[in-house]
Amino acid sequence: MHFDPTLPPQLLHRLAPQAAEGLPRRTFLKLAGAAAGTGFALGAFPLAAGAQQDGPAALKPHQQPSAFVRIAPDGIVTVTVNRLEFGQGVLTGLPLILAEELDADWSRVRSVHGDANPAYADPAFGMHLTGGSNSIKNSYTQYRELGARTRAMLLAAAADQWKVDASALRTENGFVVGPGGRKLAYGELAGAAMKQPVPQAVTLKDPKQFRLIGKPTGRLDARAKSSGQQAFGIDVRVPGMLTAVVARPPVFGAKLRAVDDSAAKQVRGVRAVVRIPADRGGEAVAVVADGYWPAKQGRDALKLDWDTSGVAKADSEQLLAQYRELARKPGAKKFDADMGPLASAPHKISAEFTFPYLAHAPMEPLNCTVAFDGSRAELWMGTQMPGLDALAASRTLGVPPTAIKVNTQMAGGGFGRRAIPSSDYVVEACNVAKAARGAGVDAPVRTLWSREDDVKGGYYRPMHVHRAEIAHDAQGNILAWDHVIVGQSILKGSPFEAFMVKDGIDATMVEGMKEPYALPMRLSVHHPEVNVPVLWWRSVGSTHTAYVMETLLDEVARATQQDPVAYRLRLMGGKHPRHQAALQLAVDRSGYGKRQLPAGRAWGVAVHESFESVVAYVVEASVENGTPKLHAVTAGVHCNLAVNPLSVEAQVQGAALMGLGMCLPGAAITLKDGVVQQSNFGDYTVARITDMPKIAVHIVPSAEPPTGMGEPGLPALAPAFANAIARITGKTPRALPFVSV
Repeated sequence: MHFDPTLPPQLLHRLAPQAAEGLPRRTFLKLAGAAAGTGFALGAFPLAAGAQQDGPAALKPHQQPSAFVRIAPDGIVTVTVNRLEFGQGVLTGLPLILAEELDADWSRVRSVHGDANPAYADPAFGMHLTGGSNSIKNSYTQYRELGARTRAMLLAAAADQWKVDASALRTENGFVVGPGGRKLAYGELAGAAMKQPVPQAVTLKDPKQFRLIGKPTGRLDARAKSSGQQAFGIDVRVPGMLTAVVARPPVFGAKLRAVDDSAAKQVRGVRAVVRIPADRGGEAVAVVADGYWPAKQGRDALKLDWDTSGVAKADSEQLLAQYRELARKPGAKKFDADMGPLASAPHKISAEFTFPYLAHAPMEPLNCTVAFDGSRAELWMGTQMPGLDALAASRTLGVPPTAIKVNTQMAGGGFGRRAIPSSDYVVEACNVAKAARGAGVDAPVRTLWSREDDVKGGYYRPMHVHRAEIAHDAQGNILAWDHVIVGQSILKGSPFEAFMVKDGIDATMVEGMKEPYALPMRLSVHHPEVNVPVLWWRSVGSTHTAYVMETLLDEVARATQQDPVAYRLRLMGGKHPRHQAALQLAVDRSGYGKRQLPAGRAWGVAVHESFESVVAYVVEASVENGTPKLHAVTAGVHCNLAVNPLSVEAQVQGAALMGLGMCLPGAAITLKDGVVQQSNFGDYTVARITDMPKIAVHIVPSAEPPTGMGEPGLPALAPAFANAIARITGKTPRALPFVSV
C-alpha cells in the first residue's frame, strides 16, 4: 500500500448526514439503552437513559468521557467502542482517534465493545448502528472530543496537585508535564481526574499536529486473530449453557401440520424439543441439547410435515421472466429527463442486465446466546444493532427493556446480515430460550446456525433486472438515457422506510445512478412483492448500479473510439475533483496507457462513489479458454483523511475480493418452488484466496474529515473487470455472475 504524497489535498468535504427526520431517536435511546450499566474510571456516567448534565449546553451521553475512557493505575487506557468489530478495524480506528487527542501512549491503549447503553448510539443517527460505512465518519469528531475532554480533566487534576495554572502544563505520551520537567503519569492522575468537571467545549488539534492519525498502524486485535485466540460470538461459553439448532420452514413463512419428535428425544444429550414461531409468520422446531452435535442429530431425527399452501413460492426462473416484463414498462420515476432524442438518435445502445440474489455468507454463521430467568435476560451476540435487538428481545420475552442486557461480541463477518430491522436471529434465540424454560429447561441456551442454515436462512441481496435505452452521437455525447430497475425494496416495513422510501422508490436501489456524470436520464423503478426476505449487502444498491453505469459508459467510449479514462473525465466536466483525483491516481500508478500488457491481456477501468468515498480501479484481465481471469488491480481511493492507511488498504483488498466474488460462476442464490437451492460453499461460490489478484492500493492525501471505507471498495471492481473482458471479446457481460465468454 502506498500513500501518495505528490497529489494536492482535496478540500471538498461532504457533510455527514444528519439524523433523519421521523426516526424516533429519543424513544430509541431511552428504551434501547436503559438496561446498560458500567462503571468507569473517569467521572460519574449518568446511567439513566437520556440523562445528561443540566444547563442549556449540557453534554449528551455520547459526549461524556466517562462512558468511553478508563485509565487504570498502571496507565493502561481502555477505550470503549460504540460499534461492532467484524473485520473492519473499528476496535483500532476509534481508539486511535481518541488517543490522538488524549496524547496517550499508544502501546498502552486497549479497546472493548460497548453495549446497548444510550451513550453508544451513532451520534449522527441517534440509534445503535454499525453499518453504512459510518463508524469512523460519524464518530470521528465525537472520539476526538472525548479524547480532548479527558486530556483537559487530567490537566486540571495535575494543576490542582501542583498548585499551578493548567495553562502552564502540557501532555505527552501518557504524561502530564509541568514546569521544570515534572511529570505525572495518567494512571497516577485518573482518580483525581474523575472528580473534575467535564468541559463543555474543547479545542482540537490541528491535523498538522497529528502523531497517530494518518500513520499506518497495526490493529489491536491482530495478534489474537492471527494466533487463533480471538473469541467470537460463536465461542461464548456460559456456565450450564445448552445449545439449540432449529428446523426452519423449507419455504419462507410456512407452518407445521404435524411434528413427530419421538426419535429426536431419544438422542443422547437432547434435553427438549420445542415448537416456536419462525420469521415471517412461519413456525419452526428447536432441539435443545448438551452441545451442537446432539442438537443437530436430534434435528436430523425429526419428522416434520410442512404446510406450504398458504405462502407464495418464489421461483428464480419465473421471477426473471416477470422482472424482464416489468423492465419494459415505466415505473415510479426518480429522474424524468426528455426522452425525445431516442427516436432520432444516430447511435443507440439497448441493454438488459440481470443480477441474482446473493447470500452474505460470513465466515461465522449466525448465533445468539440467551440466559433468561423469566424476569430478566442477558444476551451475547455479534450485533450491528444492539439497541434494536434489545428492544426485540424485550418484546419477545415479555419483559421491560430495562431487564435486557446485551453483551456485544466480536463477529466473524456480517456484511449487513447482523443488522436486521426484524432482529430475526435474536428473536428466534429468545423464542427458543423462552420455550425451553417453559419445557422445564432452566439454563442459558445458545442458538447456533450451521453454514447450511445460514445460506438457506434468508435475507439476501435482492435479485435485480436493469433495462437501458441510450442515445448518443458520434462524439459520445449522451442525448437520452431511459433506464428501468426492477427489484424488491429492502427498506419496506423497516424503521427506515419513513424517510428512505419516497414516492414509491427505495433510495438504496437507485444510489449510484447517474452521478457523477451529467446525463439526461429518465429513471424509473418497480418494487415487486416477493416471498424472499431481502436485506442490504455490502455496498447495498451500488452492487448493481455501479456495474450497469460503468459498463455502459465504457461501451459508449468503445463505440466512439475514445479512451475510457479520458471519456469519463470529460463527462465529469471538472465538477467532481475527488472522482478525478482517485481515477487519475489509479491510472498513474497502474501504468495505464504507458506500459505494454502481456499478450492476451487488456485494461479495464471503473470509478464509483458510495458512502461519500470514491474508489477507482484499473485492472488487468484476460480470457483463458472462455473463462475470464483477473490478474492485477490498482486502486485509487479518496476517503478524505485516512485515519489508519493500513485499515483502508485492508478494506479495499477485502471489498475487491468480495466484488470479484460476484463475478465467479456459482455466485448466485436461486429458488425453485420457494426453496433455496444452495446450502454451502460447495454450491454457493465465494471468492477464495486463490482468486485474489495482485492488488495495490493508493490513497489520495487529504486533511478533510474522513468518509466511509467499509463498503466503497466493492462496487467498481466488477465493472472494471467486465470492461477488460469487453475489450478482449467485444462484448460486455450483461449478467452476474459471469458465464464463459
